[in-house]
Amino acid sequence: MGIDAKDLEIRIGARLLLSPTTFHVAKGDRIGLVGRNGAGKTTLTKVITGTMLPTSGSVHVSGKLGYLPQSTHAADPEQTALDRVVSARDIAAQLKRLRKTEADMASSDPKVMEKAMNKYDRVLSEFETSGGYAAQSEAIKMTESLGLTQETLKQKLGTLSGGQRRRIEVARILFSNADTLILDEPTNHLDADSIEWLKNYLKNFQGGFLVISHSTELLGETVNKVWHLDAQRSEIDMYSLGWEAYLKQRQVDEERRRREREVAEKKADRLMKQGIRLHAKATKAVAAQNMMRRAEKLLESTEPMERAEKVADLRFPEPAPCGRTPIMAKAISKTYGSTEVFTGIDLAIDKGSRVVILGLNGAGKTTTLRILAGAEESDTGEVIYGHGAKIGYFAQEHDTLDNNVSVLENLQHVAPDLDNTQARTILGSFLFSGSDAEKPTSVLSGGEKTRLALATLVTSRANVLLLDEPTNNLDPASRDEILSAISRYEGAIVLVTHDEGAVEALKPERVLLLPDGDEDLWNDQYLELVALA
Repeated sequence: MGIDAKDLEIRIGARLLLSPTTFHVAKGDRIGLVGRNGAGKTTLTKVITGTMLPTSGSVHVSGKLGYLPQSTHAADPEQTALDRVVSARDIAAQLKRLRKTEADMASSDPKVMEKAMNKYDRVLSEFETSGGYAAQSEAIKMTESLGLTQETLKQKLGTLSGGQRRRIEVARILFSNADTLILDEPTNHLDADSIEWLKNYLKNFQGGFLVISHSTELLGETVNKVWHLDAQRSEIDMYSLGWEAYLKQRQVDEERRRREREVAEKKADRLMKQGIRLHAKATKAVAAQNMMRRAEKLLESTEPMERAEKVADLRFPEPAPCGRTPIMAKAISKTYGSTEVFTGIDLAIDKGSRVVILGLNGAGKTTTLRILAGAEESDTGEVIYGHGAKIGYFAQEHDTLDNNVSVLENLQHVAPDLDNTQARTILGSFLFSGSDAEKPTSVLSGGEKTRLALATLVTSRANVLLLDEPTNNLDPASRDEILSAISRYEGAIVLVTHDEGAVEALKPERVLLLPDGDEDLWNDQYLELVALA
């Protein structure tokens, strides 16, 4: 049971992400896959799971594979949360047949209704015999451990928040009884209690898993191997070590590479100088050429020095002039079906103000931002935009990006006045240089989509930024950049986040507590609620 990859090579366009590599993930392997944003970690998981084809080489999976991608959009929005989790087991067909029969029993067509009623007992018996109700009970217990209520499990996926959908997907993959797990940023949108539960689950997992995570806490407590995907060399450095031991060994390895490179460069320099001197003598021309070739081979056989990895130049735009209150929300409410999310919320966003929205998953934080951004209608009340208001909205699920076009085209859609050179210059500062600007947006990792979404904000001259989990999927260096950008921005910011560091960078003046809509002046006691929300 596991994953076998042989001579696996991955390219995106002209760019080499992974040179031919052979690896194995076996039972008991708990592997952390790390590397900078854009190195190809998510692309590698897509190739392993068969959602993308490699350039060459092969991947063979034995046993059942469970895959948690970064995106939660793939599921049927009409399916209930509980059915989504239970469908990961082999009873999915029986469950689908049962739900269709139940729907047909409510049909307005008498013949359809009668036929469904006649076969209902048989369909229900098949579901029970296959362990359906026992599986539902187990699924409910697992989802409760991830902070989801039974009431939430009855809701359709389309009515749930991004955080709730993410928890459903995590529960689904863990519930699937997979022999091997591939988890891409599993802690996104999870609160502190859910992360603690997930860590304990992975520590006790009997199969093998490969996890991509920027949570050093998760890696430190769960992995026994670390694979570092080096974007400069397009190779995986494999360490059979835990996280802390890996960090120390990687420093040792980098120092060894540095010393070897220095020695090689000195030897090569001496050979080249000797070759140049000899080349002046016609009788020594062959010897000179041989010395120069030896110098070149010496450098080629030595691993290149680790270059400092580039970091996106994340700077929010200088805000355009605006009136005193660019956004005013009056008595806004939202209900999905029979589920009331919040009601009667009032909020004024003044020029340059800094507000953080707190609440449990499903309390309506993302919905509030979407309503303020004009991306969703409020059921009641209104949102009034003041004089000169320019809104910049960062969506946690990257909903503002068009996956059907390239990176460059996404930027040009929001900034049609930019010529090609100007657009490419902006993208270059966000690490989309050269052919990367031509990449289809659909193949980008979560971190790359975050950078692209932030790049679209730079052109906006927005004076109000609505930021929904802006640090998700970012490597530590990129996260530091966005925290610096938040602290320097002179316009108004409304922030939703589980990241305490983002709140500290914001230095909020006020807090909006959902779903009740209570507003308070900020004090540091609220900081304790950020990771729990």
